[in-house]
Amino acid sequence: MEAQIETRAKGIRGLGPEVFGWCVYDFGAAAFTTSVTTVFFGPFITSIAAAAADASGFVHPFGLEVHYGACYPYLISLSVFLQICLLPLIGALADYTRMKKPLLVVSVLGGSGSVLGMLAVGPENYLLGAGLFVFANVCFGASDVLYNAFLPDICLPADRNRVSSFGWGLGYLGGGVLLVMQYLFVARAEAFGLAEIDAAKIALASCGFWWLLFGGYGLARLRSRQPQRVRKTGGPLIVAGFRELRSTVRALRRYPHTLLFLAAFLLYSDGIQTVTSISTQFGQEEVGLSMGDLAQVILIVQFVGVLGAWLFERIARRFGTKRTILLSLVVYILITFYAYGPLQTKFDFYVMAAVTALVLVGSQALSRAAFSRMIPPGREAEYFGIYEISERGTSWLSPLFFGLALQYTGSYRIAVLSLSAYFVIGFVLLLLVKFKRAEEEARDEGASAMPPAGLGIIPSLDEQVHAGS
Repeated sequence: MEAQIETRAKGIRGLGPEVFGWCVYDFGAAAFTTSVTTVFFGPFITSIAAAAADASGFVHPFGLEVHYGACYPYLISLSVFLQICLLPLIGALADYTRMKKPLLVVSVLGGSGSVLGMLAVGPENYLLGAGLFVFANVCFGASDVLYNAFLPDICLPADRNRVSSFGWGLGYLGGGVLLVMQYLFVARAEAFGLAEIDAAKIALASCGFWWLLFGGYGLARLRSRQPQRVRKTGGPLIVAGFRELRSTVRALRRYPHTLLFLAAFLLYSDGIQTVTSISTQFGQEEVGLSMGDLAQVILIVQFVGVLGAWLFERIARRFGTKRTILLSLVVYILITFYAYGPLQTKFDFYVMAAVTALVLVGSQALSRAAFSRMIPPGREAEYFGIYEISERGTSWLSPLFFGLALQYTGSYRIAVLSLSAYFVIGFVLLLLVKFKRAEEEARDEGASAMPPAGLGIIPSLDEQVHAGS
């Protein structure tokens, strides 16, 4: 373990190769969120479903009657529900075997390959596009669990705010760089003799190539490690994984502040994810933005988001992680009220996008770093599987209800205003979390796995600034 701590320390100095590879991976992978789920796939699947719809505006997959505009929210709901079922198992398998990196490789190949497959999608086979998106989003969720679980392996607790924020910022930069190229391509689609929908299809496929290219570069610099835990249960590995997952959920009761943090995160993260996933559809249908306008908006989000990551990491140094996340939730509450009422024009939408971008990256990066310090040593992937459920736990319900509201009422603004409840309740629960106590509970649980006292454990950033409780 001493050698492992020394490796971690060397890795963080000057952004060592493994830490740099971990961050570069996000430069490639974050483009999936930007280009696929946020910008192109929602309008793309809506357009091809509309072309396949009957005179009443409904498509009939598997005999069901679905409004073409509700297809995308329903697909998000289905894919996230599948993630909830699978991700904790994947996390448990990663913790008990040397499969963390191989599982990450499989997830990247499956996700990027599915996005590349969008080239074959058209109105005549919109169900193929739906299936490819669901599979790609499940793979992306799995890769997120495994990628996040490397954070405690590559740096010490005191460095995690900085490394997590740098990774998020680099991810937003990567997504922004690709989106610039995609925007220029889509804007000149006519010059290439392409319809807008065909240009969108090529833009989607380019994201799969981008993820594979830069994700592969980052993966090459991450190394597999021996698991720090030994399975307590016998039988097939998959069965043991479910048993260990059940054990993990039960064990969470011993960490009340970690559990409370997860409850708060479940709520406010759901609000964040829903704002992100429906923003382009809201802009297209409610404000009347074109696909080119939407790409401009997300470009604002990407590059202002890099600034936001830098800004919020420095605010956290001064005021602590907890207070900084709370500040971001106040901003989100104000954003939902702005979207419900004052937001009317393209310029208004741009203002909302810029303000959202400032808090988007910081709130997510700091939440990830905070949780990484609340995990007992050796259970990183398993607990990040639970974390991913908290991040997505109700986000499959919000798009579902959003789709139902759209199908039966045609209203977007009421759905946006309802998100304020997630941020308000999440804010209240987060106020009750004692970050220092949660970290102490995790360290006490894993004390036998930690290095001898003589090596010295660097205190967390919240402890250093006395602002974490």
